[in-house]
Amino acid sequence: MLILAIDTSGHTASAALLEDSTLRAQVSLYTLRTHSQVMLPLCRQLLDNAGVTLEEIDLFAVADGPGSYTGLRIGISAVKGMAFALGKPCAGISTLEGMAYNLLGTRGTLCCAIHARQQLHYCGIFSSDGREITRLTEDAILPQEQLLEQLRTLPQPVTVCGDGAAMLLEAEPSLIQAPPHLLLQSAAGIALAARHAQPVDADALCARYLQATQAEKLKHE
Repeated sequence: MLILAIDTSGHTASAALLEDSTLRAQVSLYTLRTHSQVMLPLCRQLLDNAGVTLEEIDLFAVADGPGSYTGLRIGISAVKGMAFALGKPCAGISTLEGMAYNLLGTRGTLCCAIHARQQLHYCGIFSSDGREITRLTEDAILPQEQLLEQLRTLPQPVTVCGDGAAMLLEAEPSLIQAPPHLLLQSAAGIALAARHAQPVDADALCARYLQATQAEKLKHE
């Protein structure tokens, strides 16, 4: 199966091509430009370099949240357009789950954290045995101290990734930060997670936004 995956949930725009369990190609660009300016050219570059046509893709996968509202909408719209035009299935993948799959070869507890604002993080906790990823918590938006309390009760070591990792590590030095090339969102992780996802039609794709409760918003203003 050929999977074309994209991730536009953060500053890094990325695309990846996965054939069964082989990562055929990946291209990433950390950019402050609008993803709509760079995403489709990245996909064209990736497919051209891999010698694959869009018609050969079996499944389109995309990070569907949490993350940048604008970025998510751009990525989902791009995948919807390609999949709808070709009559191919799609898979919407949690941004946090995709980040966990980036660390598939890491053993132990994985905490994927995207800084929301102030002391709040979008977060998901997973475990890895080096071959499979198991979800331990649902995606949530939590105050940093509450997230750290959860992590202290889980099997060690705990590896953290995402742009929230630095803040967590400063507060809890025993945590392990993912290496730079695996720290942020990546379409490769989205593609790996998509192998286990239930495909849907293009019109069923939508962004999943996590919102803090009004009490949390007021507390952290």
